[in-house]
Amino acid sequence: MVPTSQVLGLAALLFCIGLAGVIVRRNLLIVMMSVELMLNAANLALVGFARVRGDLEGQGLAFLIVALAAAEAAVGLAIVVSVFRSRRTVYADEVTLLRR
Repeated sequence: MVPTSQVLGLAALLFCIGLAGVIVRRNLLIVMMSVELMLNAANLALVGFARVRGDLEGQGLAFLIVALAAAEAAVGLAIVVSVFRSRRTVYADEVTLLRR
């Protein structure tokens, strides 16, 4: 059995990698992937805490976050495709306004 400290350490590492991707990268697709990585790190921490407590509430919440992440990915990808069609770029620095 993996100790909870290692699970939380891995979750913190994944969250920091995702946060660095959001801060450093300019490509909107990579920023979206970094947000997904941060959500998965939160899921890992929730499941780790749920295992320590011995209940299923954390796992249920993690399932809800997975559904939220899927909806976020669908809406975010639609926005990125729309921005690319109108501006011909997916770099966050060049997209300052969402109107034409």
